[in-house]
Amino acid sequence: MGLVRVAAVQLAASRDVDANLAACLRLIDEAAAQGARLIVLPEFCNHMSFYADRAEAHRIATRPGDDFLTAIADRAARHEVYVKINVTHAYADGRTGGTNFLFGPDGKPLAQCDKQTLMGAENDHLDPATEAGPVVDTPLGRLGMYACMEGVINEVARGLALRGAQVLLNSLNSFALDEASLHIPVRAAENKTWVVAANKVGPLLPEDRLPQLSAALGVPAQWLHGAGESQIVAPDGTVVAKGPRTGEAVVVADIDPDLADAKQRPDGVDVFAARRPEIYRPIAEAPQGRRRDPGAPTLPVAVVRGDPATVYTETAKAAADGVLLVVTPEADPARLAEALAGTPAYAVTATEDGVVLVDASGVVGVQPPLHACAAAPGTELADGLRTFDLPWGRLALIGGLDTLFPEAYRLAALADADVVASPFTAVEDWELSLGLPERAAENRLNVVAAAPLDQPSAIFALSGDFTLWTAWQGPFTGRISHPLVHHVPAGDVAARADVAPAQAANRLVSRRTDLVDGRPWRLLDALTER
Repeated sequence: MGLVRVAAVQLAASRDVDANLAACLRLIDEAAAQGARLIVLPEFCNHMSFYADRAEAHRIATRPGDDFLTAIADRAARHEVYVKINVTHAYADGRTGGTNFLFGPDGKPLAQCDKQTLMGAENDHLDPATEAGPVVDTPLGRLGMYACMEGVINEVARGLALRGAQVLLNSLNSFALDEASLHIPVRAAENKTWVVAANKVGPLLPEDRLPQLSAALGVPAQWLHGAGESQIVAPDGTVVAKGPRTGEAVVVADIDPDLADAKQRPDGVDVFAARRPEIYRPIAEAPQGRRRDPGAPTLPVAVVRGDPATVYTETAKAAADGVLLVVTPEADPARLAEALAGTPAYAVTATEDGVVLVDASGVVGVQPPLHACAAAPGTELADGLRTFDLPWGRLALIGGLDTLFPEAYRLAALADADVVASPFTAVEDWELSLGLPERAAENRLNVVAAAPLDQPSAIFALSGDFTLWTAWQGPFTGRISHPLVHHVPAGDVAARADVAPAQAANRLVSRRTDLVDGRPWRLLDALTER
């Protein structure tokens, strides 16, 4: 297939539909002039996502063959390019979707699909999708479409990649800074696909209402603007081109879609072939809500690694100082139990049998590997994820190569875990920089990740400053779900931090949008079938 030039366009949209259309057409022209053959525009290009009620949203929405969509189609044909755009779209049955359209170089609509998971007030005005979006086979590669909130959780992009998409097209309408730093690039890395993501800039709410809305939300008005940083991401998670934080921009890069057909890590593990859909079935079952009380407000934890003597000495020291959970990448469970003597602490380590939980009396339990790539020869695989109820909350153990699979951590969230202990060894940089923080973010899980001494590790703690619908204790940062990160540099034998088990109970990223129960569970056959 060779190289394909693609573009992500960032622009501002208001309540003036004609002005919005003019901006879309002008930037399509600019992208085409730069040689782009595939152009991705942001979410809600036809109208600012702000309506008096559901009826107004339906009235203003696009319709088949209307002036707005016809103009976009004609511009695609004029330049002989593919254009992906997201708009609100009215259906004859009365539904209103947050709808992705892909127009071909002849101007004909090749595909459309509605947003599956709605964000906050979108639930008041729009209807979620009733079917999964298609993967579109084109001369430029196999394309899949999604929008904004769908990329804050893993399932939609995962499903498209599993059905063969090489290039994922994400349209956003977001002020969150952790879109560009985390949620956008991780979807490329974990699926080994390209991602072309176009975000808004400018006010996301009416400027004349910003002071009032800012006060009501407790968010400074300057944060209620699109965060820009539209970007193009390679299958290893590398951002190959990125736009500015503010202002219109056309972000262009040359990509090779065929690179997305290789799902192997450098160590040879095929991250798609190694999946176990049969154990992921709870992800596609109806949500039951959280079924247990919150854990403790604070839990002191530690990462310990090094030679055996150092591990046992540092574990004993941490436990004596009040640390209640120690995670180490490799150790003798019996020796760890000795190091915990006389304390209420627990320790977690990886062994050939799986991930082991110990206390001062010995082994409390074992989580066998979930995936064959994570298991030693002859080791029996687990038929599901275990959890352990401890005095401070519920613990799950996910270690080794099991940490590569977003489905494993989703199972932990569905089991109402508060903390996940993850002894692991990274092969690619994204596994710690993007993968594990996203597992914490998209599931509201505290994650304690311990790698060998020659690699960095990290402790990912949940913040109480989460969602727009609860008061923040500190200043608003623009990062909505990114966990607090305590970095442990390579060479540091021990590090301590506090995590917050109780915060795992709060999963509402916005009003009526639950990070776990809001997954599009009815549309996830691709995740649970081979």
